[in-house]
Amino acid sequence: MSSDEGAGRPLVAILSGAGISTDSGIPDYRGPSGLWRRDPDAEKLVTYDFYMNDPDIRRRSWLMRRDSAALTARPNRAHEAIVALERAGVPVRVITQNVDGLHQAAGLPDRKVLELHGSARSVLCTRCGARSATEEALARVAAGEDDPACRECGGILKTATVMFGQSLDPEVLAQAVTIARASDVFVAVGSSLQVQPAASLAGMAAEHGARLIIVNAEPTPYDDVASEVIREPIGEALPALLDGLAR
Repeated sequence: MSSDEGAGRPLVAILSGAGISTDSGIPDYRGPSGLWRRDPDAEKLVTYDFYMNDPDIRRRSWLMRRDSAALTARPNRAHEAIVALERAGVPVRVITQNVDGLHQAAGLPDRKVLELHGSARSVLCTRCGARSATEEALARVAAGEDDPACRECGGILKTATVMFGQSLDPEVLAQAVTIARASDVFVAVGSSLQVQPAASLAGMAAEHGARLIIVNAEPTPYDDVASEVIREPIGEALPALLDGLAR
């Protein structure tokens, strides 16, 4: 954070999970009606070892990406409320577990968003590291390539997301830890706070004196250490909460 950004105002860190994007038409995979509960086998499509070793899993995974709402979804009121808070002059940092890019699409600068689990909007080669747009790979799938390979070296392509079985980028995680510890207010929104190490950021913020606010429909493991727990719909609750923080 620059030395003059929001001088004298509290740093608000926001940890966003899948629940913030459900109003944009993107399903909550871990919720009570989430995909992982309805079809546990679908988890293999985003599990690294299965993906790398089974061409059929890769074919099914590309079809899932093709049919996903993530690339066509638009930001909703919750994403827009975060942008409004930032534009009101409040120092804001978003740490997101989502890969949909909706915080940036809503207008939040890239430098203020940490994508813990990467981005579904680009693909990378697992051999040479070449990157390209996901739309390009999906266009190849639509044209009949059921498992498109890297145009540079022929290696296996995957979205630039952290799959199950992969570790988070240590540099990104270190930045997230720094933000959590420095925050004055830490808002965990739409996250079950069950996936580690991301979930531990909430407890870490509280331990370092932040006011922890949890906005989530279901109970989380960190409710007991939160200053406030809000169960109202995110599209209504988050704009009201952040409007109050902007004053």
